[in-house]
Amino acid sequence: MKERLLLILKEIWAYIKSLTSIVEDTDSETTIANIVKGVEFRADNVWVLFFAIIIASVGLNVNSTAVIIGAMLVSPLMGPIMGLGLAIGISDNELLRKSLKNLFIMIVISLVASSLYFLISPLSDAQSELLARTKPTIYDVFIAFFGGLAGILASSRKQEKITVVSGVAIATALMPPLCTAGYGLGTGQLIYFFGAFYLFFINAFFIALATYLMVRYLHFPRKTFLDPATERKVRRSIAIFTIIVVVPSIFIAINVIRETSFDNNAIKYVNDIQNNPVMQNVHIVSQQRTFSSKGNEITLSLVGEPLTSEQVAVLQKRLDEMGLKDTELTIRQAGGASLDVGTQAKMLQEFIEDKDRTIEQKDSLIRDLRRQIRMEQKRADVTTQQLAEELQVLYPHINDVSMAEAVRVDVRNNLTDTIPTLNINWAIQPTEVEYEHLQNWLKVRLKTDKLEIVSK
Repeated sequence: MKERLLLILKEIWAYIKSLTSIVEDTDSETTIANIVKGVEFRADNVWVLFFAIIIASVGLNVNSTAVIIGAMLVSPLMGPIMGLGLAIGISDNELLRKSLKNLFIMIVISLVASSLYFLISPLSDAQSELLARTKPTIYDVFIAFFGGLAGILASSRKQEKITVVSGVAIATALMPPLCTAGYGLGTGQLIYFFGAFYLFFINAFFIALATYLMVRYLHFPRKTFLDPATERKVRRSIAIFTIIVVVPSIFIAINVIRETSFDNNAIKYVNDIQNNPVMQNVHIVSQQRTFSSKGNEITLSLVGEPLTSEQVAVLQKRLDEMGLKDTELTIRQAGGASLDVGTQAKMLQEFIEDKDRTIEQKDSLIRDLRRQIRMEQKRADVTTQQLAEELQVLYPHINDVSMAEAVRVDVRNNLTDTIPTLNINWAIQPTEVEYEHLQNWLKVRLKTDKLEIVSK
């Protein structure tokens, strides 16, 4: 029994090993040749890179995700970056120098092209796609590292190579950060330049690191062999450099999480206090949320009955209950000393416009109700019994009649209407002429332009 259990465990282990082992199917020679070819920088690569940069810049400028993805697919930036990792992994100094030189040239071309585009572009506002590339976090490190592992692993297979290089190019996003850095240079906003270039550096570094680690794990043949002391020095340098690159991204990620949490809690807080009894005669015209290392702040601009100090204290206490303990609440009320004349006028104008919209909606509802009441009053004089007797004289083939008010809802335009509906049971179905005559007579008799007849 024990031997049988051991045999089963060995079979399970062998099966798991066959699923997870990646060393046997490695084609190191072809992989090295392909990466070396991708490092080469010729005239066609220059123009492809230039065109891709302009496409990505336009995509960022007009906030088009599809255009940005298209630019990433044609970008040749991945070649020299993977070349760096391969060169260090196989100790190829010549390939290392070529990769560094070509990557530097590509970066310069990218920054110049994107800076010129944003310098002449009439659209100067930073859109969401562009802003997303200005605050790299630890999550970008994970994406670049595992994307790089997927890229070099797929490139190293002997047969039926997995087509994932395009996906890696999209996931790691080398092109958009460079274009965003160019936007920072072209518009003179260096904070965007440094944030975006740091994101590009993270992506490039960890793709190269992933390539290096995979090359060493797959035992690619080295071009020159390093002595143990030099190899230890290289590994130590890589580890130290990795820590230096990762640490700032961790702090940025923590800050992003805290800012997101603050924004969510602040939105919930504003929605909550709007229904608070102390805000019964007060309208929130605008709100402003400020998140900073010096302290968080929520600024509310109000119109209506001025709040007392006790009422403000109630709102301040609510901050603690909504997870905003260290947040300062600033109340600005129309007529208060904290607002200038222009701000007060703007707040009052917004308040009046909002009230006008509310009044117009109520007036429209009142008009509809009055119209329906008038219709009901007109039809109230005609009972179903009277109508049935008159119809029996005019149309002897009618067996029975029922009348009701049907509510019709126009879902597309969000409109509701009440229409008189008659259900008529015929012994002999009327002709088209008779049916039209009946319809016209009923409209006059019931004093309505809208009528629904259901014949049976």
